[in-house]
Amino acid sequence: MDKFQQLREKHKEFVYEGYEVNKDSFVFHFKIDEYSFNPKWSFSPDLIENAPDKELLDYAVFSLGLSELVSYWKCACPPMVKINCGALNSEQTEWWKKLYFNGLGEFFYRNGIETDIENFMTIIPCCDNIPKFENDNNIGEGFLIPVGGGKDSVVTLELLNKYRDKNACYILNPRGATLNCAHIAEYQDNRIVGVKRTIDKRLLELNSAGYLNGHTPISSVIAFSSWIFAYCGGKKYIALSNESSANESNISGTSINHQYSKSTEFEADFRYYTRTFFSPFPEYFSMLRPWSEWQITKRFVNYPKYFPVFQSCNIGSKTDTWCANCAKCLYVYIMLAAFLPDEELVKIFGKNMLEKAEYKDLFNGLVYQDFNKPFECVGTKKEINLALHKAAEKRENQDLPLLLREYKNSEEWKNAPKELDGFFDDNNFVPKELLPLLK
Repeated sequence: MDKFQQLREKHKEFVYEGYEVNKDSFVFHFKIDEYSFNPKWSFSPDLIENAPDKELLDYAVFSLGLSELVSYWKCACPPMVKINCGALNSEQTEWWKKLYFNGLGEFFYRNGIETDIENFMTIIPCCDNIPKFENDNNIGEGFLIPVGGGKDSVVTLELLNKYRDKNACYILNPRGATLNCAHIAEYQDNRIVGVKRTIDKRLLELNSAGYLNGHTPISSVIAFSSWIFAYCGGKKYIALSNESSANESNISGTSINHQYSKSTEFEADFRYYTRTFFSPFPEYFSMLRPWSEWQITKRFVNYPKYFPVFQSCNIGSKTDTWCANCAKCLYVYIMLAAFLPDEELVKIFGKNMLEKAEYKDLFNGLVYQDFNKPFECVGTKKEINLALHKAAEKRENQDLPLLLREYKNSEEWKNAPKELDGFFDDNNFVPKELLPLLK
């Protein structure tokens, strides 16, 4: 019997026991047998005090807890999930099962777990008498812009610059890169919604003791939490920075996607959920969905003021540095290499990453069709091949770095696209008045 089945035999129930809505925090209470988890969200009291409807706020926080619980459920994967503190109807329980199952695709794959959407979990709510809310008149104004510190959210900040006076930035667990990007975009601290999310240490202890661990759909947590603070802050829109490229799977021939909760499918599902069970506003959408990562990078390089501060490496996030040793760093390096000279890239990353033979395996996963794409937030192989072509063209009168030199002898080099500037994904939810900013 594998570890997944052993843990499910040992721990048969996960319980969402309750949640607290305090003036400066949300606290959630989960339990697996003798193990209790109490993750906490902390923030300034003024961020929720103006909620138009306190009952709607309460239900939205309950729902934030539903997005949180999967991070704790996954350590033992109990077959039954009891919701003892809020109502869900049958449509909602199916909605949550879809999010959990698809959002855990990478987790299942990397842990060798074979299951299906029908059998991996049964959700049992305490009742199905869900609340109804009348908030059609609470339209609000301006945008709440989640800022992650990378190039994508920088581009959104700049695209929506003319609306800045009515906007605010949303930063989960603020750090140097995220705050610096917001400040450079001219958002002062009084228009930065900074929220601290604390993981219960008991989960980390269980992981160390051999319980299961892995990726969860964190962007769904950002979705529900940003909706709460946009609603309480009177914003009309939540403008994400997820691009069309986020829809590509990591494992060829499957739907396993590290970025599932950044995908168009999740965006559509989330918009439906909030409109149906919360309120029509604020409206959640991704500003960059019509674009590819190629187009985003091409726009980003026009903003050199961000070069010293932007950062999206997960490994280096705690120190606001690029580790320059992972697939995410190599990916960003490649995309920028199409536009920036080596000297500028070395300033950002500390080294010429395309000159290092030790990154061959990372390079292969990013570039070649015969290798699985790394489990990182990276663009499509088509975009990366285009970027490598452009990087080689940019350096045609100089010696090419090792990995780029070797790449020129590959089939991918011969078959790489020559341009993606005309790409536009019509499957998007960008408000009509904003589309001219993207075309």
